[in-house]
Amino acid sequence: MNENFNQYLAVLKKYAIFSGRSNRREYWTFVLFHVLVTIILSTMDSIMESRLGASFLVGIYALATLVPSLAVGVRRLHDTNRSGWWVLIGFIPVIGSIILIFFLAADSQPGDNQYGPNPKSLDAAPVAQ
Repeated sequence: MNENFNQYLAVLKKYAIFSGRSNRREYWTFVLFHVLVTIILSTMDSIMESRLGASFLVGIYALATLVPSLAVGVRRLHDTNRSGWWVLIGFIPVIGSIILIFFLAADSQPGDNQYGPNPKSLDAAPVAQ
């Protein structure tokens, strides 16, 4: 769990880095923690019955993570050798989201591509000490 949380934090540290590639694990770990944090904050909002609105904490969190969410999505698309602009297809109701999920779930393109080296290769490489 700690390793997965570290991957979530790593995505947040790459706040606005839209270049390069992100493997499936990095992307889906971020999505999982993003959903978990949203559920927790939504529950807290409901319990507190804030005067600021039922989803105040969720709204603040969504704004704070909007850029890193887009950035990791773009990097994930780069990993499948697609332009980051494909992330915009998610705005098309239903079919756009389905297509985007299909793209994001696809395996990495083997080897290097125009967006950089394969992150799977980087993960498997031994660490120099």
